[in-house]
Amino acid sequence: MLLSRKRLLTWAVLSAWVVITILAAPAASRLPDVVEADSSAELPRGAQSTRVAELTSRFPGGEIAPGIIAYVRPSGITPADRAEAEADRRALAPVAAATIAPPQPSRDGKALMLTVPLADDDTLTDRAGTLRDTSRAGAPPGLEVRLTGPAGAALDVGDAFERIDRPVLLITILVVTAVLLLTYRSPLLWLLPIVNAAIALQVAGAVVYLLGEHAGLYVADGMSTILNALVFGISTDYALLLLARYREELRRHPDRHRAMAAALRRAAAPIAASAATVSLGLLCLLAADMGFNYALGPVAAIGVLGGLAVVMSLLPALLVVLGRWIFWPRIPRYGDTPPARGAWDRIGHRIAARPRLVWIGGLAVLGALSTAALGISTGLDRADFLTTTPSSTIGERLLAEHYPGGQGRPLQVISERSDTASVTTALQNSTGVARVGDPSPSEDGRLARLDVVLADPPDSDAAENTVRALRQRIPDATFGGSTASEIDLADAQSHDRRAVIPLVLGVVLLILMVLLRALVAPLLVVGTVVASYFAALGASWLLFRYAFGFPALDAQVALMGFLFMVALGVDYNLFLVSRVREEARRTDHRSGVLRGLAVTGGVISSAGLVLAATFGTLAVMPVTMMVQIGVLVSLGVLLDTFFVRSIIVPALALDAGPRFWWPARYHIAGTGDSERPPSAR
Repeated sequence: MLLSRKRLLTWAVLSAWVVITILAAPAASRLPDVVEADSSAELPRGAQSTRVAELTSRFPGGEIAPGIIAYVRPSGITPADRAEAEADRRALAPVAAATIAPPQPSRDGKALMLTVPLADDDTLTDRAGTLRDTSRAGAPPGLEVRLTGPAGAALDVGDAFERIDRPVLLITILVVTAVLLLTYRSPLLWLLPIVNAAIALQVAGAVVYLLGEHAGLYVADGMSTILNALVFGISTDYALLLLARYREELRRHPDRHRAMAAALRRAAAPIAASAATVSLGLLCLLAADMGFNYALGPVAAIGVLGGLAVVMSLLPALLVVLGRWIFWPRIPRYGDTPPARGAWDRIGHRIAARPRLVWIGGLAVLGALSTAALGISTGLDRADFLTTTPSSTIGERLLAEHYPGGQGRPLQVISERSDTASVTTALQNSTGVARVGDPSPSEDGRLARLDVVLADPPDSDAAENTVRALRQRIPDATFGGSTASEIDLADAQSHDRRAVIPLVLGVVLLILMVLLRALVAPLLVVGTVVASYFAALGASWLLFRYAFGFPALDAQVALMGFLFMVALGVDYNLFLVSRVREEARRTDHRSGVLRGLAVTGGVISSAGLVLAATFGTLAVMPVTMMVQIGVLVSLGVLLDTFFVRSIIVPALALDAGPRFWWPARYHIAGTGDSERPPSAR
């Protein structure tokens, strides 16, 4: 009777997931519809540049992202070139958000500049594409035409993500499939983690879309790519852990329903703790100032919880319905003896011979790699945002050769209209300012906006120093756009690192303490994960600098890398240590460590390979930040999986002995006083 109820429940779960998947698929396919192209959404909360972006709607034309078309002929602009620029001005009038001023010639007579005001909304990249195509279509021979400015930069980024989003997902699926085939050597079993990951991605995508459409959740460009990698990686990891435990229980139980029930009892706690660690760690981003960072937390946490829900309900139902044969050709039979001593068992015994020497040597290796992080340069210029030189950057360089350095991206300065004269005078008399435009009053007549062209290129240190000095000299004005936005972004990233990193460490440590009911073990585990992060950061920087040729680390990478590495790296240590704790209660501490490493080594290694592979696919993207995140997390996961978790943590546990579990007071079976925690003697 009990088995009949279990079978009925199994089919009910499968039926429910069929319905959920059918309902989720259409919503998930519309996720790109809620991706916001509004550049102001990513700005830091409360910053001056954000305030300027918010006030822009009060001025005629609303929020504007200029598209600047540069026409350059080294031998000098011809009448035909001027006619072409004027023809483009007339042709582009329907897509402009305001009147287009006549083309502005350079003093040297070799360039023309046409500024087209575009609405900074979800249509920006489409309209920018129209500017690019129209201006290039009738260009006379020998005239170089480039679209730059905020609209040109937005088009370059949008094109990059549009070209690569689907290929990255396909590469992720192929890579995960290859790892699973190598792991199981089964023509069938690999399908289950892939199917579960795909369904988890559909569910997560549908939830994110619904929240973005109806609850105002901000979804930025690139967020769906990170979501794909995270959901595929983490849900496959959970599936691997459950499959390994289910295989063990099939040897102990004649009925597969009872085997699955036992597997879920023993695997649920560490898997749920893992999901809690990752999702709560991601939600720590709600303390961030950066718009992208702030919004990524909820989106990524939804993906993690979606993976957890699928793996803990749909996967068990599928496994029970399909039966033991799904493991063919290595089918686990009731009463089978466990596999003979394997590689991880041999590694464990070698570590046990001299554990202190092993962990000291291991930490020395991590320390050596970490020293490379001391030479890191952070903060990429706009020109390095993509792995190839974007067209908008080429256009900006052309403008800089014939116009003041900041012509392509002027500052936007807003003040009370009554202060306009004094603010204008102060700007005109300031060092580093090339030109101050005419004031534009707001529609309510209370504010005025000035476009200020700097003498130096917007990404230069000189331009940054100019803006910081202007903010101090003219406190009654609010500075945004161009260099001001870059300053605020850098300051916000610095704040986010100071605010989020301690929160993540606190959350991870608390969850480990609750799960393990200990203090020493969580502290040691978190310490090793942090050490592996800095080692991976140092090793990654060497790759970025000397293999990839990147001049600096994107300001977001250090925080994103820390978040993913600590939250995900703790997972594997959590799976290992929770199994060690379980085994130690049956035997003794030393045997528990060795047995825990032996039985989890293979599955955790496979899980680490899967996760490293999914994040590694980000390295094929043309966006520098994504490449750096992918390489850093992949390298960190591999380092943590095969070195920290498999060597350093077991060595620390063996060297610490039962004190590893302090202040736990449980009795460890089969031991004398010397193998009990001091508090239990």
